[in-house]
Amino acid sequence: MTLPDMLAPTYTQMLGSLSAWLGKAEEQASPGEAEALLEARLTPDMFPLATQIRFACVQAQEGMFRLRGQAFPPSVEVLLNEGRNAGERPGSMADARGRIAETVALVEALAADAPEIDPAAPIAHALPQGMVFDLTAEQYVRDWTLPQFYFHVMAAYTILRAQGVALGKADYVAHMFPYLRPGTH
Repeated sequence: MTLPDMLAPTYTQMLGSLSAWLGKAEEQASPGEAEALLEARLTPDMFPLATQIRFACVQAQEGMFRLRGQAFPPSVEVLLNEGRNAGERPGSMADARGRIAETVALVEALAADAPEIDPAAPIAHALPQGMVFDLTAEQYVRDWTLPQFYFHVMAAYTILRAQGVALGKADYVAHMFPYLRPGTH
């Protein structure tokens, strides 16, 4: 199993769930209420839902490209800028679901020809504040990209729940139901 083999299914499953949660939010609220959810935050010092969605997409795209040793495409910068500015310009539910769909398509395309990656390959992960983490590819997957991705997905889930969207554990693990043994539900 390659490291991208581990990432791509996780990214696509959870981004698919995130899109489904947004769909449920749209079904349960009036159009204006659904759009207002994009501005909702857990606390005043946290990013709003619109940012959490875009940053989850950023983590998925960055993870795939970083492991391939490739420069990030312009879509990463677009998502970062949209996410940073989402407090003033949250966009629409259609925009958010579109960004998720674009990211899923990109991840699937990159996974289709994923190279073998040495788990011990060095990765220097630089943050905008100037900090640099020296990791192996395996450490990057385990200790950075997956936890960061899940942080933003879980923040989005929690914001939606806190705003009254009827979501439950089954929505969070919807990707598990194909594995359900018949007769055990």
